[in-house]
Amino acid sequence: MQSTPTSAPPPRTRVRRRIWLAVSASVSLAAAATLTPALLTSASAASLGCSVAYSTQSQWSGGFVANLVIGNTGSSAINGWTLTFTFPGDQKVTSAWSATVTQSGENVTAVAASYNAGIAAGSTTSFGFQGTWTTSDAIPTGFAVNGVACGGSSSTGSASASPTTTATTTATATTTSASPTATGTGTGGTGGYPAHVADPFTGATRYLNPDYIAEVNAQAGADGNNAAEASVAQYQTAIWLDQISRIAGDSTHTSLTTQLNDAAATATAGNPKVVELVVYDLPGRDCAALASNGEIPATAAGLTEYESQFIDPIASILNNTAYKNLRIVAIIEPDSLPNAVTNQSKTACATATPYYESGITYALNKLHAIPNVYNYLDIAHSAWLGWPSNMSATPAVYQKVVLGTTAGYASIDGFISDTANYTPVQEPFLTNPTLSVGGQPVDSATFYQYDPAFDELTYDTDMYNTLVSAGFPSSDRFLIDTSRDGWGGSGRPTALNSSPTTVDTYVAANKIDERPFRGDWCNENNAGIGARPTDEPFGTSSPIEGYVWIKPPGESDGDYPTSTHTHGDAHCDPSGTNTDGNGNTYSTGSIPGYDVPAGQWYAYEFRMLVSNAYPAL
Repeated sequence: MQSTPTSAPPPRTRVRRRIWLAVSASVSLAAAATLTPALLTSASAASLGCSVAYSTQSQWSGGFVANLVIGNTGSSAINGWTLTFTFPGDQKVTSAWSATVTQSGENVTAVAASYNAGIAAGSTTSFGFQGTWTTSDAIPTGFAVNGVACGGSSSTGSASASPTTTATTTATATTTSASPTATGTGTGGTGGYPAHVADPFTGATRYLNPDYIAEVNAQAGADGNNAAEASVAQYQTAIWLDQISRIAGDSTHTSLTTQLNDAAATATAGNPKVVELVVYDLPGRDCAALASNGEIPATAAGLTEYESQFIDPIASILNNTAYKNLRIVAIIEPDSLPNAVTNQSKTACATATPYYESGITYALNKLHAIPNVYNYLDIAHSAWLGWPSNMSATPAVYQKVVLGTTAGYASIDGFISDTANYTPVQEPFLTNPTLSVGGQPVDSATFYQYDPAFDELTYDTDMYNTLVSAGFPSSDRFLIDTSRDGWGGSGRPTALNSSPTTVDTYVAANKIDERPFRGDWCNENNAGIGARPTDEPFGTSSPIEGYVWIKPPGESDGDYPTSTHTHGDAHCDPSGTNTDGNGNTYSTGSIPGYDVPAGQWYAYEFRMLVSNAYPAL
């Protein structure tokens, strides 16, 4: 997935519709006695009244996302609700959140989740769903809550199969219901949300991805209930949204709504829970690599697809007050903007860059508008942007994207480095890049090529100072992905070796990073799991906010072309080579003997990472 600089210096239509269907309906218990008993669980006093606000959050040719807000306009609490309505078109519900939604023909039934079943008098609750349509996406009719009609007058429009046709809908409401859209600045307690905090990990528990837990447990069991391997499952890893299909889920990936529902079920205002998401599907994704090329082309149509079919559905799902006690950490588009800094000589990157910029600005706007979402921009790693010339060019690229948003600098909460990479947080025995060995500075060694940022702590500190000097807020701190940067095992130096007399031999004897070349990035041999996810590892005055595991240890970086298949990236071939900016070639450092596609479980690699973990598991 990772890219490196090509030279090392020096030597569709979006529609937002809303319909208010308000109720002046009340029913006495006596008059309603003939109704099904299960539909009367909400009637604990003389009358029940309801309102429904149906909103099409986003729409594209063949699909849509809807949000519904149910209001209790009666005098008694609703203690369990079932909403029914009818589609006038050919819509089909494909997934839902905060309710169990079933469909029979055109008739839809939504049953409350356990955590939103109660609606106090005068209060509201909400749920949503994603669906498909072929010829029409007309507004539903016949809304009823627990058998009580939530009627109102409306004029409805429908969208045709043409992707360029839009429709608007209006309705006359006899009562006002709450807006289904969470709004606010994201800085404190907006719309019932807890305050947007400086560090989302502080005072919160971390949500564990059940998909990754299952992978780890299966491997540990296959290896004789290996305790060290099993222990990896107790640490948080990110949920990767790297295809449009990942939003709804598939046979091996739990849907986003299910993940958030699971997390929200045990989160409270006093015990918030952090969920980590990787938003990763830009048009022309990974322009300087082939292992993780995306599904969306770098074209204007591709940008529309990214916005309407990827970002809009994600934002619509996240924009649900049922999730208000979650702190959702969004890792925005790994390996994107760094290519705009260094790889413009590559045609694919030059073509993709405008779509990267527009797409990320759009994503930040949509996600920042949700008060409990925390946006972190990927900012590569020390072996990519660590050279002073690259670092000094970085702020302008990121400012173009960030200052293009409605909220400006406030649209992001920080940065993340070393995403899915292997660069150590610290090189404990290489602390002075200008130290003279054999008459040459250590950073002149072939491994560093005058890059003075030997590790992520140095890089992040220098980059933080550079960004703040350029105008970024000092509150924008850094996360480091430590999932595979431990470099433990028998090859790890345990003390400084000062005897070598040339910079290359001195670096080789003392570095913990065992890659042949710092630009190697694919399934690196001898790597190990690094520091565990930790909040404030250096204290609150440090630019480093925390350690995270964004790349799940044991999932492959990518495969490579062979005689049996053409897919993949030659940088992942253990028999291949990588080239630096000076024309020198090096081994890829990839694990020999395997060819595992990106994102798939890689048993050998997982065992190796556990064995070489530092600190040891």
